[in-house]
This record gives sequence, C-alpha cells and structure tokens, in this order.
Amino acid sequence: MDPNRHFEHLNVGLSDDILRLKINGDFDAAIKLIDYKLIAEGLSQAFRSCLIVQREIIRRLPENYIYTKEQALARVRERIPDFTEEEFDQMDLDNRLDWIYIKGVPHYFDRFYETLVKTDPQFAMRAGERNVISDGGSTANAAEDPLDRTARIMKQTGSYTNRIRVRATVRLKDELFKPGIFVRAHLPIPCACDQQSDIRIERLDPPTNLIASEDAPQRTVCWEETLEENRTFTVEYSYIHTARYHDTSSIVAAEIQPDFDTGEQSPHIIFTPYIRELVRSVTVGIDSPLEKARAIYDFLTLNVKYSFMRSYFCLENIAESCARNLKGDCGVLALLFITMCRCAGIPARWESGLYTRPDFCGAHDWARFYIAPYGWLYADVSFGTGAVREHNEERRRFYFGNLDAYRMVANSQFQAGFTTPKEHWRCDPYDNQMGEMELRDRGLRYFEFERTKEVLECTQL
Repeated sequence: MDPNRHFEHLNVGLSDDILRLKINGDFDAAIKLIDYKLIAEGLSQAFRSCLIVQREIIRRLPENYIYTKEQALARVRERIPDFTEEEFDQMDLDNRLDWIYIKGVPHYFDRFYETLVKTDPQFAMRAGERNVISDGGSTANAAEDPLDRTARIMKQTGSYTNRIRVRATVRLKDELFKPGIFVRAHLPIPCACDQQSDIRIERLDPPTNLIASEDAPQRTVCWEETLEENRTFTVEYSYIHTARYHDTSSIVAAEIQPDFDTGEQSPHIIFTPYIRELVRSVTVGIDSPLEKARAIYDFLTLNVKYSFMRSYFCLENIAESCARNLKGDCGVLALLFITMCRCAGIPARWESGLYTRPDFCGAHDWARFYIAPYGWLYADVSFGTGAVREHNEERRRFYFGNLDAYRMVANSQFQAGFTTPKEHWRCDPYDNQMGEMELRDRGLRYFEFERTKEVLECTQL
C-alpha cells in the first residue's frame, strides 16, 4: 500500500493519552505509545491509519520549530538590535508567531522571521530587509507593476499570453550518496489545461521515458537510476500560457447549478460544524452562487493574514485551522476557499504549480470554481491578500475570477498520486511543485536533496 493513502484518515484524531504527550512536546513518549497501540488487536483500519500518519508527523514536527524564545529574539536582534522582548510578546499575543512545545518548552517556527518581513512593511524597514512580495506585487520600482499591467491589458484585449521556458532540477545531497545507490526522482511538468498549450519537453538529463500523460492530475517526469556517481536530474520545458479575462460583473448565474466537485475530501476538505456556520454567516441573504463565491473570497482576502506554514506533511485540519486562526499561506488559503465554496454548493477545485515571472520563480497554489452556464473561473486568495497589504483594491478584485499569465500549471487535483507511483512517504503528500526523491527503502525529506527552478524565458506574445 502507498503509505501516503493513510492521510485519508488523518482527521480521525488521536486518543487523549497520545494527544497529551504530543501537545506537551514529549514526542519520544508519544511515538512509543503509538507503537504500543499499533501492535494491539481490535484497532479499526481508520484509527490504525491515523496512528501511522501521526507517528510520522510527530517525527517531523521538531524540524519545523528550531528556535527557543531566546534564540528567536536573538534572530530578530541580528537585524533590529533595539527590538524588545515586550514587542516580541505582543506579536505572540496577536497570534503572529507560530510555536509548539518541545519537552514543555516553547519553540518557534523556523520561518517566523521571514513571515514578519513579508507581511509587515514596518518590521521589514526596521530590519533593513527588502519587502519582496512573491504572492503578487512589484519587486522593483517600475512605473507600472507587471501584474497591474497584465490585468489592464487583459481587460482591454480580453487575454494576455506568455511563452515561458523553465529549467528545474533535483539532486541527492552528496553526503547521502553511495556508489550503487538506487534513486527515484520526480519533477513536476506542465499539464494540459485551459490556460496552457504547445507544451514541449525541451531537455531531459538523463533521458527517461517515464513522462506522465498531459492529463495526469499531478503531472511529473520521473527517473529511476542506480547511481555510480552522484548526478543532477534536469528537465527543461516550454509552453504557452494564455490568461483570458473574465468580467465577473457581467455573469448571470443559472438557477440550477451542477453538483460535481462539491463533496468533502478527507482529511482537509471537510464540512465541520464551524465551516458550515462560517459559510452560512458569510453568505447570509445571498442567493446567487457567483455572489456567494465572491462573498467567501472577500471574507478571506480581507480577514486572513498571510503566513508561512510548517511543512504540509505536518498540517492538520487545514481548512478548519485556517478558518479559526485566520492565517495561512497560498495553499492553505486555496483549500479554505475550496472547502467553503463546496460547502455552499459551488463546485471548486485545486490548481497549482509555479509562479513564473522573469524575476521570480516560486511554488504557488490557487483555486478554480464553476458557475453555470459560464464555466470555470479562478480565485487566487493569496494574491488577493497581497493586494490588501499593498492597498491595491483593483488588483484584489481582479483575482476573483481571474489569474495572470505568469503560471505553470502542473497539478489539477489535490492529494492525487503520481503516474509512476511513490513507494514511500512523500515530502508533500497532497501536492507537487518542488519535486520528490526516494531511495529503495525510504522517501527522502526536503533537507536531504537539492532543488532548483529557474525561468529561462518569459516573453509576451
């Protein structure tokens, strides 16, 4: 069995005795207790699967939380010497700092500083950091931001098209290499979808025929090699990406809407009592499914704050957690939008890959939703929150219904398997934007292999 299928039962939840140990950060004792329960008879398969996943989550959690409070303060004071403990405590009170207990001692998220730089311009200024915004926004003092220019042209002409070429690589870290080692490597590549055409695999090094079909829900190229010398696995691909403008103000929704893509999908797309109540309160008095989707988008972009997250492997109850904590990254925001739309009876789906501007290439997730008789529309909640941070209301409104043309779509389905199956734990059991590697006996973690991605060409057509 593919171990990643165990995640379907993650939301079964832990028994109280294990949960107490996990919450207090007594991870060794929690794993020992899980192992004890797994040898017992009479466990349901769902609970057994949950325990298997939780055991691996607990193993990986400490890697995400590396700073004690003193170390976190020292990390900030490297750039802001006069930063006070009172300021730090206020950020904690405002739920801006993510931490867990490890052996009863708070330990802070390894990217807490990067979150503050990204989301707090005043903090970034004090730290002397450039507030680079990867979820929309300019990275230079251009007369017109590229995203605003793209949106303007789309509104004027109906579409915007780019020819894009990307190089991506993965490589086993040298310290893990041994002659004769077997390696299976996966890298995402463009899939066939409404936005993409003329998809070409320009270069494969080494050559391989393990290339998923263009309609694969998580499309990859795969290598299976026994290495006598360590090597880099490389794919270069090109494609045409066309973003078409959808004027959501002119769409009239049909009275009867389809019911596809409106169901729950364990463990994260779940209509909990709170999700149901939140959807009801956000959409109260609204009959049109399009306007319900807009109300959900408005609520999320205007209330949820962007935050880097621990590895997705270690996230639990993603949509519900985001709804309660009102913070998350692009994938978390997309999942909450999808969950709320589906709960409201609006078909919604996952889409992800890369954001591919000439000056930036990064992993990114967004959502699609369906309004009959018009068809599929897009929602990029993360870019919407970025627009709020930049006080750019026109851009925020644009990303309800539309996307820009700086995308590489590799994944059209959340939590799908690969065409060449993984035999061990994935780094990300739900999505694939950065690549995966495994040995014959185990899956590799992100810190065990190197990854690169680079936009070689991005030319407007």
